[in-house]
Amino acid sequence: MKVIQITDTHFSPSKTHFNGNWAPLLSWLEAEKPDLIIHTGDLTVDGADKEDDIAFSLALMRQASAPMLIVPGNHDVGHLPGSYQPVDAVRLARWNGLVGADRFIHDIEGWRLIGFNTLLLGMDNADEQEQLDWLAEAMAGAGTRRIALFTHKPIFVDDPHEGDTGYWSVRPAPRARLYEMMERHDVGLVGSGHLHWAWTGEWNGTRFVWGPSAAFVIDTLEREMPGERLIGAVIHTFEGPAVSSEIVAVPGMVAHVIDDVIDEVYPKPAAPDAGTSGEAAE
Repeated sequence: MKVIQITDTHFSPSKTHFNGNWAPLLSWLEAEKPDLIIHTGDLTVDGADKEDDIAFSLALMRQASAPMLIVPGNHDVGHLPGSYQPVDAVRLARWNGLVGADRFIHDIEGWRLIGFNTLLLGMDNADEQEQLDWLAEAMAGAGTRRIALFTHKPIFVDDPHEGDTGYWSVRPAPRARLYEMMERHDVGLVGSGHLHWAWTGEWNGTRFVWGPSAAFVIDTLEREMPGERLIGAVIHTFEGPAVSSEIVAVPGMVAHVIDDVIDEVYPKPAAPDAGTSGEAAE
C-alpha cells in the first residue's frame, strides 16, 4: 500500500504565489500512482476566512486520480484562542460543509489510518473533548491493526516532553492525553506538516515524520528547526506490520521563500497576538 502525504500547499484564487507548484506536484503524483493521498493541512492561504480559497483548492485536489483524505490546518480553520483567527463554530462549519469532515478513519490491511484536527487541541472546550473522545474510540477500534496518525501540527518539535511551544506544536496537556492513548495502542507512525521543515525520527517505538511543504520554506523569519528545508512530499509504504517513509524533493517544484513575500501573502494583522510566534508566517 503506497500512501503519499502532501502538506501546506497554501493555494488561493486571489493570492496565487504558490499555485504554480500544483502542476509539477500533480504530474509526480500521477506518475507515482499512490493508492491513497493524505493532505495534512494548510490546503489554503486563507480558508479560515475565505470560502473561495477552500473551494478553489479542493477543485485542484480533485484533479488527482487517487483518492485523497484531508485534515485541516490553521490557515484552513483557524488557530488557538487569542490568535488572529481562532478556531470557532463558523470556521469549522465552513470547512466541514465543503470538505466533508475535519477527521477520518481509513482501514487498510494491517493498519488503521486516522486523521484528526490538531487545531482543536488546546482549545479547552467541548469540541476539543469530543475529538479526544472520538480519537480514543477510533484507536480502540483498531483491533489487531497497527495505527498511523496524520495531523497538521506535530505533537512535538524539539523534544517529546518539551514545554509549550505556542504556535508550533500541540500544547503539553493535550499532548499528554495523546501519549496516554499511544501507550495503550500500537502506533507505528505519526505524519504531520505545519513546520515547513522535513524531518523523520523515532521515539518510544513510533516513527515521526514532518512532511515538507508544497509551497514555501522559511529562511530567517523563524527559528531553525530539526530537519531540512525542501519542497516536496512523503511516500509512506505499508507492507504488513512495517512502514517506511521517504521524504522526496519533487522535481519541478519551486522552493519559494516566505520571507520574500510575507507582506503580500500574510500581512501583519491590525491587532496581532503578541504572545504567538509565527502567526503571520505559518
